[in-house]
Amino acid sequence: MRWVTYVLILALAGLQYSLWMGKGGWGDMQQLAKQAEQQQQANMQLNACNRALEAEVQDLAEGSDAIAEIARVDLGYVQDGETFYRFVYVQDNQE
Repeated sequence: MRWVTYVLILALAGLQYSLWMGKGGWGDMQQLAKQAEQQQQANMQLNACNRALEAEVQDLAEGSDAIAEIARVDLGYVQDGETFYRFVYVQDNQE
């Protein structure tokens, strides 16, 4: 009868080891929780970027102001009646 008790204690210890230290155990669960939190933070940043891009697309689709601004910045667009001034800074490297 005594050996049955020892066998059951060893079986219980083996199962507990598997639960706490084995694959899919407590340690893995903590690591997966940390990865899930990091992924949620990355998703929040990507969602903010998506909202900004969506607002820009909507602005481009509805109004001509955004198109004119992009044309001014990227292409140097000047409307009729406007005067364009360009300031060039030349740095003298002689010392």
